[in-house]
Amino acid sequence: MGKLYFFSVVLLLCLSCKDTDKDSGLGEIKKVEFSAAKLPKKAPISPTASAILKDWVEFNAFEGSFEALYKAEGDEGLGLVMEDLVEKQKLLEESSFPADFDTPQIKSRLKVIKTYILKVRFRLEYRVDAVEAVIELARAYNAFRKQFTITVNSKLDTNILLDEKTQDL
Repeated sequence: MGKLYFFSVVLLLCLSCKDTDKDSGLGEIKKVEFSAAKLPKKAPISPTASAILKDWVEFNAFEGSFEALYKAEGDEGLGLVMEDLVEKQKLLEESSFPADFDTPQIKSRLKVIKTYILKVRFRLEYRVDAVEAVIELARAYNAFRKQFTITVNSKLDTNILLDEKTQDL
């Protein structure tokens, strides 16, 4: 019985100490530099919405900072742009929205943008590939821009839909 136990322990040690050539890839860090060429193009804003937005100073500052994202090169440049975007996004969120754009749809898209900005920032901080997160940020920004056009073109009065009083026909 003792011999069987001894040989099973030796066999177990030999099998567990065997070198494996399998590459798990868990310890490897892939270094990918950011390139703005992969970003989707900015969505256009309708002329009517642009006329309203031109007087909104905080939006124009945010727009300028976001334009810098398309010109950023490398992770260091992207990090600087993200810091600037965080500041401008906070100012935009705290600003007074134009009456036409003071809607939950616009504000919720701004919160989505904030989420993606923070996601990119933390991916850069932990030196993880941030390219996919930046593309998601650009898509969220395009949805934000498109919502201005949708809001201006929508003539539906939500107060009528939300009014609990029913009118007699």
